[in-house]
Amino acid sequence: MADPSSYRPKPGQIPDSPGVYRFRDEHRRVIYVGKAKNLRQRLANYFQDLASLHPRTRTMVTTAASVEWTVVSTEVEALQLEYSWIKEYDPRFNVKYRDDKSYPYLAVTLNEEFPRVQVMRGAKKKGVRYFGPYGHAWAIRETVDLMLRVFPVRTCSAGVFKNAARTGRPCLLGYIGKCSAPCVGRVTPEEHRALAEEFCDFMAGRTGSYIRRLEKEMTAAAEEMEYERAARLRDDVEALRRAMEKSAVVLADATDADLIALAEDELEAAVQIFHVRGGRVRGQRGWVTDRVENVGTQGLVEHALQQLYGEETGDAVPKEVLVPALPDDPDAVSQWLAGRRGSQVSLRVPQRGDKKDLMATVQRNAQQALVLHKTRRASDLTTRSRALEEIAEALGLDTAPLRIECYDISHLQGDDVVASMVVFEDGLARKSEYRRFQIKGFEGQDDVRSMHEVIGRRFRRYLQDKERDGEWEQAPEDTPVPSDSAPAGTEPREDDGRPRRFAYPPQLVVVDGGQPQVAAARRALDELGIDDIAVCGLAKRLEEVWLPDDDDPVVLPRSSEGLYLLQRVRDEAHRFAITYQRAKRAKRIRSSPLDAISGLGETRKQALIKHFGSVKKLKQATIDEICEVPGIGRRTAESVAVALASTAPATPAVNTATGEIIEEDDGGSTP
Repeated sequence: MADPSSYRPKPGQIPDSPGVYRFRDEHRRVIYVGKAKNLRQRLANYFQDLASLHPRTRTMVTTAASVEWTVVSTEVEALQLEYSWIKEYDPRFNVKYRDDKSYPYLAVTLNEEFPRVQVMRGAKKKGVRYFGPYGHAWAIRETVDLMLRVFPVRTCSAGVFKNAARTGRPCLLGYIGKCSAPCVGRVTPEEHRALAEEFCDFMAGRTGSYIRRLEKEMTAAAEEMEYERAARLRDDVEALRRAMEKSAVVLADATDADLIALAEDELEAAVQIFHVRGGRVRGQRGWVTDRVENVGTQGLVEHALQQLYGEETGDAVPKEVLVPALPDDPDAVSQWLAGRRGSQVSLRVPQRGDKKDLMATVQRNAQQALVLHKTRRASDLTTRSRALEEIAEALGLDTAPLRIECYDISHLQGDDVVASMVVFEDGLARKSEYRRFQIKGFEGQDDVRSMHEVIGRRFRRYLQDKERDGEWEQAPEDTPVPSDSAPAGTEPREDDGRPRRFAYPPQLVVVDGGQPQVAAARRALDELGIDDIAVCGLAKRLEEVWLPDDDDPVVLPRSSEGLYLLQRVRDEAHRFAITYQRAKRAKRIRSSPLDAISGLGETRKQALIKHFGSVKKLKQATIDEICEVPGIGRRTAESVAVALASTAPATPAVNTATGEIIEEDDGGSTP
């Protein structure tokens, strides 16, 4: 535990300007980010007598080992920089809302030649128009099914679309009139895109004018005695009205607004958002958070706004945002929102009328969400604490292991040998710090030797990072998790608060295996001179816990929360390892003769296969024909021709019933 006075800035060093500050721990990891109108006044609050600080603030300042700040010109800049740093560093002591579920969106892929309507979850993609989120995927599908009658937009996958184009026969939706069948040329790309844009306009709330237009066309068709067309238009109008009825009118003035409500207690907070477009509730979502940061309702509202709109631009930020309480600096937040939208945004608390009544409904939803969340996790905090205490007692540790790392080896009969490292902090998985390894020190199957190599590599990097006093480099030998690691070859800045790879040590290392694997892990640590990290192993057969140099295992009761946590950690490491091993095996199986050609990248390989249709046809092509492919020069064409000519011909497939040789011309070895 650090003494805040040991890193307190000297009087006069801190400016009295607006800015953003960062607290770092002893490993140079950013643990808290905050902003202030006056840095000198705000930071002085953290260096009071510890007894007068809030318990969470006290924990933060005693965990920290240094503080630094950046001066900005305006409070809006401070808000933007604070959000960027919280997203970049993922500080431990900042409020971070997390979705209580993965909400589905209705998405229209306008970035494709033939836009597709589908249900999407997860991160938003550029060029895709989103509507929602919705509470249930089936609600989206019911709405889409009704609207496809009027807007027959493509809904099929890329594989189904290509197969229909190849055979010249559309899918069932094309036959029953719920798809315009662009796959077989019934409509042009321009006509299909116009349908998709009309679909988007209707979903965006511009419903009245479209329905009135259909009604006029229906009346005109009836007057001209085109009764079949008039009946179809009548059914189209009815289908659109049924789709509209699925989202009731809540605001009569066709308002576009987001309503945000909070429910909170001393430990946690829940936020609910209703997305109202054209006066109708078009979507709903909710977040929950642990209140690790000492902030009030105003601060929670500000953090919710940052998370909700930090990555949004344009119409995704509505004209009006209704909140239960204004942030501490509403003008700065309003300016920030206006910058995201590109026009004025009204941020206010509803005082009367329909909007206040709807806010009460959102508030009830937030309260129910918090109750439900606490019902699900009421015992989680207590259970996790008890599990960590049981592990510490069973293994003879001085303190509870707040950070646990677990390692597992995976292979298939000695091939594609890989290892995984998973991280649990405070009893919860921290997936951003998972790592995976390829075993390179030897060939073949040897789990004990593999474990020794992996532990040695991981903690050798830890010692190197520690010696650099916070400078972390990208290791060329180990494969990081793609979603959260920096690109290969990059070198993070000296003041980067996130250990890129291995700079944050655990209190406990768990290995998947028994006494031999535990001994190998302990030996690897001893060779590096590391004696302050505990090691244990969990054997699958009897779920026994093995310690180094002990002939007998530690047997935890089957009902032990500590054993259950160790099992979860071990099973997660096994899952992560076998997933990586299967991916490597699949990649090896899908290998192509083109992979061995030096200087031929993925883009040009795909261009060759697309041009010729398969590796077989490419092998039959002349050098001049290969040169016709865009991006392929003569030297590369010669290399391709030589490489393919030297490959052994594939064994032909035979129909065992007829004895007929089956010609393969589908590009099965496509990279």
